[in-house]
Amino acid sequence: MKLVHVVPHVDAEAAGPSYSVPRLCETLAARGHEVALVCLAARDIAGVRVELHRQWPVLERFAVSPGHAFALRRAAAEVDIVHNHSLWSMVNVAAGWVVPARRARLVASPRGTLSRWALGRRRTLKRMLWPLQRRVLARADLLHATSEAEYEDIRSLHLAAPVAVVPNGVDLPQLRGAQPVQAMRTLLFLSRIHPTKALDRLLRAWADLQALHPDWRLRIAGHGEPRHVAEAAALARELHLQRVEFAGALYGAEKSDAYFAADLFVLPTHSENFGMAVAEALAHGVPAVVARGAPWAGLETERCGWWVDNDVATLAGALDAAMREPRGRLGEMGMAGRRWMERDFSWNSVAERIESAYRWTLGGAPQPSCVRGN
Repeated sequence: MKLVHVVPHVDAEAAGPSYSVPRLCETLAARGHEVALVCLAARDIAGVRVELHRQWPVLERFAVSPGHAFALRRAAAEVDIVHNHSLWSMVNVAAGWVVPARRARLVASPRGTLSRWALGRRRTLKRMLWPLQRRVLARADLLHATSEAEYEDIRSLHLAAPVAVVPNGVDLPQLRGAQPVQAMRTLLFLSRIHPTKALDRLLRAWADLQALHPDWRLRIAGHGEPRHVAEAAALARELHLQRVEFAGALYGAEKSDAYFAADLFVLPTHSENFGMAVAEALAHGVPAVVARGAPWAGLETERCGWWVDNDVATLAGALDAAMREPRGRLGEMGMAGRRWMERDFSWNSVAERIESAYRWTLGGAPQPSCVRGN
């Protein structure tokens, strides 16, 4: 198949679409498809033709690029699938206007932008764009949800298109041999530092935990707007927190080292369509405590973590229980999570399911189990 993927920016190495969209493109290309990524900024992706377009220097928040729209219009007459990732930029809006009624079928992945929490952020901007953005979703031949929660978000808006429910994939690092036991155990938060992640609730929970667990430290890693990082650091000082480290953004080997050095991972988020950092932690063999704002109920059914409400008292209680577990028990839970990632979240498995949904949308292939009608 000839495939074009659309996303505003994927130049920075990070989680979320900046990781998942390039890896999906790369895996589809490795499976023999002709794949192009059309965007405003991107890094090189093995086997994928990356086509960059300039955006207007004004109204940068809206990512306006006439060149991108014209290129997408041309491509829609030649390719099989145009897969549009994310919402709330004119790059994404353009797909709903220039692709329908041409040769290509339009697939749209909201990628967490339709949750109640996400829709409540920057309401003025979203009210302005919603009539244009809804057209994209309404005219899509297929919608893609990365979790059951995101599927429900889509259906709550009465969007009628079929939905393919396929998670993101995760890369499985090579496990390391036995490491020296450290006297201080590590609770790791590794994600964007952003109000969505509810880091303030984690810090308040740590205030209740630090005296109970003097052999634990809290390590906070991730990029974020300087204002948000400064607010989190100020709250830590205000609460007189001990053994808290702000490690900054970690990428590549440094990020992997942080996961391997952790005994327990935590994500107290308000809202996630998937929660890539959770999958990464489990892939490294680290059990996780995750808020119900992320769609990770499987932590409990797979016995590799805790899935809890993110109010301070509940979060603190779950972390207290997890931190009381012996090292060996946490290690066993982490390996159960690793096996789960290997079984259900390998990139080849994910690409195979996406591929089957594409073929069904084009006609002539049976409806795959991942696709649900209205």
